[in-house]
Amino acid sequence: MTHCHYRVVISYKGSNYFGWQDLGDAAEKPTVQFEILQVLRKISRYKECVVSGASRTDAGVHALGQVAKLSLPVQIDANKLLLGMNSLLPDDIRIRECATCLAEFNPNKNCISKVYRYYFSIGEIGTPLLHDIVAHFSVGDAQHSDPQLALDRMHQACKIFIGEHDFCNFAAKDENAKSTIRTVIRLELLETSLSEFGGDVYCVEIEGNGFLRHMVRYILGALFEVGRGNIDSRAIEEALARRKQSKLSGKVKSRGLHLIRINY
Repeated sequence: MTHCHYRVVISYKGSNYFGWQDLGDAAEKPTVQFEILQVLRKISRYKECVVSGASRTDAGVHALGQVAKLSLPVQIDANKLLLGMNSLLPDDIRIRECATCLAEFNPNKNCISKVYRYYFSIGEIGTPLLHDIVAHFSVGDAQHSDPQLALDRMHQACKIFIGEHDFCNFAAKDENAKSTIRTVIRLELLETSLSEFGGDVYCVEIEGNGFLRHMVRYILGALFEVGRGNIDSRAIEEALARRKQSKLSGKVKSRGLHLIRINY
């Protein structure tokens, strides 16, 4: 059966989903990929459809610019497909862009880099209006309770991760990963306009040529431990230089993580 192929850009709020990838049991564990697949099946009158995503986001992770290839056994105008899908999808998932593409397009293998942001607030009181998309970290119980000092240390530590490194100590084990060598192109600590919702909201933006499983969350975990004064930059350098039996830090909560953009 001949399929038509479409490249789509997807935004979703991941709070209600067990990540992107279909787990085969949507009744108990809904996923973003499954929701999109169900909609495509309705549009194609329950014929075989395929949804291939560029990034396998974790449970609770959000996306502004997830990219996927949709393969349908029917030909539909791209704009009509966008409108039709958005009319059927839940309110927390939206197709932002839709265009036809070649069958050879692979949203994961063809990408040049991926950009993530981790949004967080600091201080004694969290930001309730943003609680499911912004993580909260109190620095009051750290060795140094000055929030600005904590941010300065995190900013300096960001520079250590930039470049090509073996990130095995900053990722979960994954038998499908052929190599643990990755390149971090950019890692920055930024202030955001979300502070108007209450409290100081910042984000760490990271761009890389690819990320291992939970790699971004482990990197962020190490940065926050630097901010709390529990580890220093030398500990990060050592963890990048040689494989160790234990992790340098835990990984951060998923709810502050957002897939922002995938570059091709």
